Amino acid sequence: MHSDECIIVDDQDTITGHASKYDSHSHPLYGYSPSEVDTDADIRSGSVPGVKHGAQRKLGHELGIAPEQVPPSAMHYLTRLHYCAGDADGQGRPTGWGEHEMDYIIFLRANVQLNVNPEEVMATRYVTPSELAEMMDPGSGLRWSPWFRIIAREFLPRWWQNLDKACRGDPSMQDLANIHHLS
Repeated sequence: MHSDECIIVDDQDTITGHASKYDSHSHPLYGYSPSEVDTDADIRSGSVPGVKHGAQRKLGHELGIAPEQVPPSAMHYLTRLHYCAGDADGQGRPTGWGEHEMDYIIFLRANVQLNVNPEEVMATRYVTPSELAEMMDPGSGLRWSPWFRIIAREFLPRWWQNLDKACRGDPSMQDLANIHHLS
């Protein structure tokens, strides 16, 4: 946590520096090769090679997916989300940790082999839209990351209804110009 350097951005996604993962927490990292830093032109064009390399690295770290199974060329950037959320324990008490992130949402459809990192992921499961809605109901007792709740509420229904287009990076599914500020 002290050696990885996260990229620090402002609420308009302008790079302002870098800091250790202990002091900050987002997933494209500074100083990696291949680079996980994107230029304004990369973002405007939707190519975001840095974000894709960061996603490939994290898919390996969290889900144990081999890099060759998730090539950046098969990933499609859809939009950006800026959010802030405090973290709570199982009783709803603040933990002192939280998230303040600029998240790039990318889609990828691939056949992969999972080797889940138990320190990062409790469980995986394929679900239908209606099953996910039931699982996300507050009465289910399941806990969800704040960023996923936002994505599921604000974006996922449209993308799920048009999954082939979203997975191809069809321009009708993308919003490259805006940063969605949500919480």
